[in-house]
Amino acid sequence: MCAAVQVGEAPADSVTVLRDAPAVPVGTPARALRRAVEQLRGLQHADGWWKGELQTNVTMDAEDLLLREFLGIRTDAVTREACEWIRSQQLADGQWAKFYGGPGDLSTTIEAYLALRLGGDPPGADHMRAAAERIRAAGGLERARVFTHVWLALFGLWSWEQIPVVPPELMLLPPWIPLNIYDFACWARQTVVALTLVSAQRPVRSLGFATPELHGPQPWQPPHATTWRARLLLWTDRLLHVYERRPVRVLREYAARRAERFIVSRQEADGSWGGIQPPWVYSLIALHLRGYPLEHPVIHAGLAGLERFTIRDRDGRRLEACQSPVWDTALALIALADAGAPLDDPAIVEATEWLLDEQVLVKGDWSVRRPGLAPGGWAFEFANDNYPDIDDTAEVVLALLRADHPDRARLDRAIELGVRWTKGMRSSDGGWGAFDADNTRPVIRELPFCDFGEVIDPPSADVTAHVLEMLAAYGETDSEYAQSALGWLSDNQEPDGSWFGRWGVNYVYGTGAVVPALVAAGVSPRDLRIRRAVRWLEEHQNADGGWGEDIRSYFDHEWAGRGASTASQTAWALIALHAAGEHSDAVRRGLLYLADTQRPDGTWDEPYFTGTGFPSDFYINYHLYRLVFPIMALGRYTR
Repeated sequence: MCAAVQVGEAPADSVTVLRDAPAVPVGTPARALRRAVEQLRGLQHADGWWKGELQTNVTMDAEDLLLREFLGIRTDAVTREACEWIRSQQLADGQWAKFYGGPGDLSTTIEAYLALRLGGDPPGADHMRAAAERIRAAGGLERARVFTHVWLALFGLWSWEQIPVVPPELMLLPPWIPLNIYDFACWARQTVVALTLVSAQRPVRSLGFATPELHGPQPWQPPHATTWRARLLLWTDRLLHVYERRPVRVLREYAARRAERFIVSRQEADGSWGGIQPPWVYSLIALHLRGYPLEHPVIHAGLAGLERFTIRDRDGRRLEACQSPVWDTALALIALADAGAPLDDPAIVEATEWLLDEQVLVKGDWSVRRPGLAPGGWAFEFANDNYPDIDDTAEVVLALLRADHPDRARLDRAIELGVRWTKGMRSSDGGWGAFDADNTRPVIRELPFCDFGEVIDPPSADVTAHVLEMLAAYGETDSEYAQSALGWLSDNQEPDGSWFGRWGVNYVYGTGAVVPALVAAGVSPRDLRIRRAVRWLEEHQNADGGWGEDIRSYFDHEWAGRGASTASQTAWALIALHAAGEHSDAVRRGLLYLADTQRPDGTWDEPYFTGTGFPSDFYINYHLYRLVFPIMALGRYTR
């Protein structure tokens, strides 16, 4: 447990205690709730599910064009639409950012520039000159991330010798040896396996143009090692570069076939790999290099699936990095229940039926570490049976526990399987990660090619809190699993009273998840852990009554709990304060912020990204967050 945390009730003179303030007025917030619920109901699909857009940055669209160029299937129409969107996202200084309101990012700008060159934008155009100038000022191609260097190398704009080797022989390492593929988080694992085949062949296709204008003033330098492990891995990479010149052919082909089988066997029913862009793109390239023609069923399904992840509107054509229907539907059900919808409400019944059909009852990669565990989780996507996740499963169970269904036995059985699977996925330190158990080997982060975001899946406060809240709702507050979650969360409270948010931005999200879970598990609202969290939230409320946190809090703690107010982050804070029994001026101002900033259609404007893919590297704007979480907050306070 953190030294600053004391379990037990807080003395009245040490921190803020529960107030006996009048109940929060319910007039304007109540009207806001009704409008929001009406909007949410109108967004439900005829099949019972909800899905908001999952918006990211322009690398998705740039890499889609580069993929199509590599495969020889890029069309003028697709290029024109994608380039319209990419141009619309360029910053005034010529760069492209990784998130709304953020600074320009070198690799994102390089990939966007390449896509626009594919689209015919001349390097002498004002917006292209501005981009090239900023690229050079940031160090040029020489300072780009490894994955951008891979794209450049695919088209002869970068040397394969200056890219870390990812050999197919990695597939031959058994799961108990360090650096085997199951040491990688599932999202990285699928990408790395595909990259082994790309790395082995080192293909080069011509773009028809060169990019001398993008080189920086200083030559490329190998990665700098700061630890003995990183130095050892860099020396290993140098040896692998030597091996690549004359690999053992029999061993190489055997390993390549294993990688190929791994890729093919993990294609999802919708044609994707993991339902996310990076492994999807590299898997298509890898199989193409292995001789799969475009008309092959696997390639055909993969390309067709990309169309289902494509959004077209007046701003152009853009791709979702992934989709979140299971997650969105579970949150929508909880929101409707918080707003007072009856358990047998037709919208809830239809969504419940859809969620029951989505339960994953086959084993996936998670079973490598938990071979004796029966399946029963839920995934994030429409089709992602290989990778159900713990966070989705916990939220789905919470939703199903508040729903009704004509087949009660089926509902109860699904909940039981989900709870059992979730408990079985506990890591050895007592917490829960998102997709795997004990996926915590830190040396993976120090591999030379792992500069594209988080590559392991350790337990986090937000996922562990959702599991604890699920266990409490299921009636297992006193179980060893709930107690281990309580201990883990106590040990991982930040010195300032907040909790780190792995999958949402950031400390507001983590704190908004943990406080309701602790209270649901029986922790008194007067407990010092809760009081310190309440104080932190109140200290970080904005002058307009809302809460916001900038993404830069992931790498600069000065931003922790600070940023422009958003509907979703304000709701997270209010949900925590409600669980803590707060009826304070801070709560009143937060509720009025939601009521005052609501749009006429019942939702809220939220251009800021409040979801997280990889802390410090990849972020998400879940378009449904701005609706479901305010409904939860308004519903819990105004009912």
